[in-house]
Formats: sequence, C-alpha cells, structure tokens
Amino acid sequence: MTDWTKEQNFTMLADFYEFTMANGYFANGMKDKICYFDLYFRSIPDGGGFAVMAGTQQAIEYLDNLHFTEDDIEYFRGRGIFSEEFLRYLADFKFCCDVWAVPEGTPVFPHEPLMIIRGPAIQAQMVETMLLLTINHQTLIATKSNRIVRAAQGRAVMEFGSRRAHGYSSAILGARAAYIAGCVGTACTISDKFFGIPALGTMAHSWVQMFPGEYEAFRAYAEVYPNDCTLLVDTYNVLKSGIPNAIKVFDEVLAPMGRRPKGVRIDSGDITYLSKKARKMLDEAGYPDCKIVASNSLDEYIIRDTISQGACIDSFGVGERLITAKSSPVFGGVYKLVAVEEEGHIVPKIKISENIQKITIPDFKEIYRLYDNESGKAIADVLTNHDEEIDDTKPYEIFDPEHTWKRKTVTNFTAKRLLVRVFDKGKMVYDLPDLEEIRRYCAEQIDTIWDEVKRFENPHKYYVDLSSRLWIIRHGLLEKYSSGYGA
Repeated sequence: MTDWTKEQNFTMLADFYEFTMANGYFANGMKDKICYFDLYFRSIPDGGGFAVMAGTQQAIEYLDNLHFTEDDIEYFRGRGIFSEEFLRYLADFKFCCDVWAVPEGTPVFPHEPLMIIRGPAIQAQMVETMLLLTINHQTLIATKSNRIVRAAQGRAVMEFGSRRAHGYSSAILGARAAYIAGCVGTACTISDKFFGIPALGTMAHSWVQMFPGEYEAFRAYAEVYPNDCTLLVDTYNVLKSGIPNAIKVFDEVLAPMGRRPKGVRIDSGDITYLSKKARKMLDEAGYPDCKIVASNSLDEYIIRDTISQGACIDSFGVGERLITAKSSPVFGGVYKLVAVEEEGHIVPKIKISENIQKITIPDFKEIYRLYDNESGKAIADVLTNHDEEIDDTKPYEIFDPEHTWKRKTVTNFTAKRLLVRVFDKGKMVYDLPDLEEIRRYCAEQIDTIWDEVKRFENPHKYYVDLSSRLWIIRHGLLEKYSSGYGA
C-alpha cells in the first residue's frame, strides 16, 4: 500500500481564517492554551438509518505529515498581516496534539464525535478543514456504497465512477471508501496500485465500433482474453445481435480451447427485460454459468426494483450515482470547540442556536455502544464524560436527551468504547489496519445493526443518548447562556 498523502504537503489546505485565528491566538498569548474539538455530523444522507465511518487513515497520515515549508512561510509573509514571531513559530512547527477517532468501517450516528482533537489552540484549529473534507468525503461515499451493496442482496457491486467523480482525489479515495463499504472492486486502476483494491473492467463500446462488425470485435477480445471473457452486448442491439454474436464467439473461440465465458454486460435499455431474455438465450445455448452484468446510472432504488421484478443479473457496475452520492451529495460534518483547559481543569464549552440541531454537546467525551448479549445487536450509543465508566454487569438506564421521559433500563448487555487513541502528544500510536481488515470489520459491524435501522425509507431511529452526568452539564450550560450570560 502506498501512502499517497506523503507525496503532497496538505498543511496549507485550510480555510484562511484558521491561520488568521492562529495568528490572533499567538498575539494574545494563547498559543499553548489547551482546547478540545469534536468532529461530528448532524444528519444522515438520504434519510438513512446510519452512516459508515471512513477516511480515518488519510486523516491520520495528514496529521502525521504536518509541516510548513519555506515557500509557505514566504506566502504568509507576503500577505502582510502575520507577525514575524508567528511566522517563526510556523517555521518550527511540530504537531503535538492528542487525537482519538472512531475506527474506519464503524456504523456511526449524528452528534457523536467521529474524531476528538485535544491540543494547543493554534494546532487544533488549523487542522479543521482538512480533517472535515477527508472524513466528510469518504464517509459520504462509504455510506452511499453500503446502501447500494445492501440493495444488491448479495450480488457483487463494482465501483465504476472515476470519470464522473469530482476530481482525481475523489475518484481515488472514493473507490477506497466504496471498497470498505462492500463493493468488490473498482474501475480505477490507480486505486488498485495505491490500496490493492481489485481493478476490474473489460471493454467500452468503442472497442466494438473499432472493428468491421460486432462479431469480429467479440472474437478478437475472446482470443486475447480467453480466461476472462466478458463481452459488452448493447452497442447495437442486445437481443438481435449482441447475445447471438456473443454465443457464436463462445462456441467458435472459447469452446475449442476448453474455456468458459465469464459474462456479458448490458449498459443500456430496460435491463430487467433484457436480462431475462438474455438469460434464457444463454441457458439454451449451453452457457448457464455465463454471468450477466448490468450498468448504466444505477443506484440502490433501481437495483432493488430490478431484483424485485425478477431481473436475471449477477452483478452491478455502479458509477456516477455512487461516486458522487448524487441523491444526497453533502455529508454535513462539522468541527466544534467543546472544552478548554483552565489551570489543569477541563471547562466545557457550548454553542447555542435557535436551530436545535446546531446546539453542541459540550465537554471531553467518550462513546459507548451497548450490545444486547442475546442477539449481538446494537441497542444504543451513549455519550459520556471521558472519565465515566458504564458498568455492564449492572442494569443501566438510558434516556432520550431531548425527550427525557423516554427511558429504558438495559440489562444483559455489553458496553464497548468506540473511540481509539491515534495520537499521543503528536506521536502516532495507532497501528493502521490494512484495507481488507477494515472491510471485514465494516461488514461485521453493520451486521450488528438491526434491519429496521437499515431500511431505506423511514428507518427506525437509533438512539444516541447522553449519560446523566453529561446531560446535566449540557442542560446547565443551556440555562446559563440562554439567560443572557453571553452578553
């Protein structure tokens, strides 16, 4: 696996106000003031029941490579608003924050911290943009991909979207996120080089058009790739020429070699109708093992409908609607200050809004996931203060933090912490798992989510509750600042 982030320095990939604030913190003697930021999101794309955490590795690699070059310093000097003392600080910059993160592949829910950054105000502030774009993008694509994979009901899904991605990094890392979430491979060759994601693909319509006729094109391809022969059959007419010519080539080229065809691909038209007819023709010709692949602007809803209508499709190639998460293309992750340290004590901070969704959850926190011991399914997540322990040998009461009369006592459960430490005072202390391990972990964790939460429409709400202690802290700050204290 190649650490492609080290080929570029992303330290300057930040909103400009992060540097103006950093300079201001420095000028006000706050460069060493310790603060805590949470990276979290407020709503699940497509109205889904959960999201899939992704991008942790790239976020870690970015943090591990933070440094300012001489050119960076000269750029800041040229702006004329930054002090020379601050520029000397940047020239000698060394990342020294503590960082916790949710492992990649974990199902995650609104308002729980996906990452926590603790450290000097300047450092914790300036990493906001890059961390958000990294986690937002890959989590968005992983979430969409998993919806599509689940819609396919065990049939293989291939990521085919590079040419429609929003830039090269979106294509490369989008393929990575899709693989974590269950896609079997990608059309993006460089993602195979960097991450070992199986690169898949056969031919385009241009291959067929290059030859005098469809038969000649199919024959030439079969002769070059007899062990991996999948033919694109919709350049002219699927049923009148594509499938008949494919069968003829299977008979005349592959059969004499003792080889079997891999498949045919349909990229246009009514794929449900065409796949049924193609299946019948292939079976009657003696090729029941020849797979049918479908592509062409697919998503989870189209895939679900084609399967329910009896389509004879063995695998799907999904492009633009996956790689751009077209139906819900923004993952609304945010990065908010939740606490500062004063004389060695953690002081919770809150941001209040008329919009309830934008009110933050203060303090340095931990996430516990409660699992039912009989079914193995996740019951709820509980946000606690960082030093709280949930004793799963005793009954534990959970409650809705907004509608506190909704309460439930949980018994016979296991409580697991979700956050893992990835940096200790700027030193990476986390062993990055390989991509196959992340992919397996993702499948295992999604299996712990109830089917009702996995519904595409009106999923059951999975609760993210607050411990009593954390709720009291938040409620106290709400009362304090809503009474006009902030004025």
